[in-house]
Amino acid sequence: MTDHRIVEFRVHSVSIPAKAVHSHGSGDVGGINSVLLELVTDSGLTGWGEAAPWPVFTGTAAGNAAALDIHIRPRVIGHDPVQVEVLMHDIETALVGHPEAKAALECALLDLTGQIAGLSIAELVGGRHRESVPLSFSVANPDFARDLEDIARIWEDGVRIFKLKTGFAEHAFDLGRLEALRETYGDGIKLRIDYNQGLPTYDAIRRIRDLESFAPDFVEQPVRMTHRAAMAEITRAVDVPIMADESVFGPKDALDGASARIADIFSLKIMKSGGIRRTIEVAAIARAAGIEVYGGCMFETSVAHGAGAQLMAAIPDLRLGCEFYMSSYYAEADIATEPFPVRNGQVHTPSAPGLGIIPDGQVVKRYRTELRE
Repeated sequence: MTDHRIVEFRVHSVSIPAKAVHSHGSGDVGGINSVLLELVTDSGLTGWGEAAPWPVFTGTAAGNAAALDIHIRPRVIGHDPVQVEVLMHDIETALVGHPEAKAALECALLDLTGQIAGLSIAELVGGRHRESVPLSFSVANPDFARDLEDIARIWEDGVRIFKLKTGFAEHAFDLGRLEALRETYGDGIKLRIDYNQGLPTYDAIRRIRDLESFAPDFVEQPVRMTHRAAMAEITRAVDVPIMADESVFGPKDALDGASARIADIFSLKIMKSGGIRRTIEVAAIARAAGIEVYGGCMFETSVAHGAGAQLMAAIPDLRLGCEFYMSSYYAEADIATEPFPVRNGQVHTPSAPGLGIIPDGQVVKRYRTELRE
């Protein structure tokens, strides 16, 4: 136990417009609607976390703000922030679902704990295996001419990994975009494909085989999240590796998915697993099964990106990069006091104690739609 106690609990709902609409197999997104959690101790420390939901995937911002304010607040106020697992176990027992709210709480607690201990979150949860991770940018603008302009600009920043969001238009559109990028950038570009559950199951294998000539690194979540048997069949039938995202939330899903071999790769996301430590459990199950992992994200601000970067640093076997590009290339503004650390096509993990990302109060206020305190 420490002498620190949580005395203030603030829930900031924010809405940040995007620079361009991103289309997916499961719908269009034109901005970041997220929830920031601010915890303050009686010793004057402040910890931050973020709940970044997506209604078609995990939940809603309104639902997570209410979960934090109504159900989680009374179980946290007055408690020692260092007792992370004790507090998280209590919340997980008392509140079903809402993994994003739980992720926000855990991150804020770990941020405070790291500041108290003088360690980054990565060091708290196992150590720093790396200082940076290659960044992947998602190509998702229905206006492909605009995307080509963005890709050229981002290419100049050193980014070499691009993931095409597919399944929201005709199959020929997807093939044409892949052909254009491969012809323009040759073997120097690493291409990935993400259907976001957008393929009809009966036609998935044929369409994926059409893509294989463009040598993608993987195809992500081709069919509905509940069609796990189909995912396993597709994984066995095609040569390109298949990645599960929506089909694998927490450790139980990872265990079931590994047993059924529904994919060759699991996408790790703090928001769907309910926090950094639960996501590390997903990664451990994948490692035991010989399944690769990848650093995915939701529609997030730099607070959640910072948590994701800390997670990526702590994962021992991470070969496929990450996609924490929202603050740098998607959102109208970065809410942090310092720009999220993307340099030379790499996401760099903050090394300061705790999260290492500090929101700018004035910017948060500018984009805030609701404050619960």
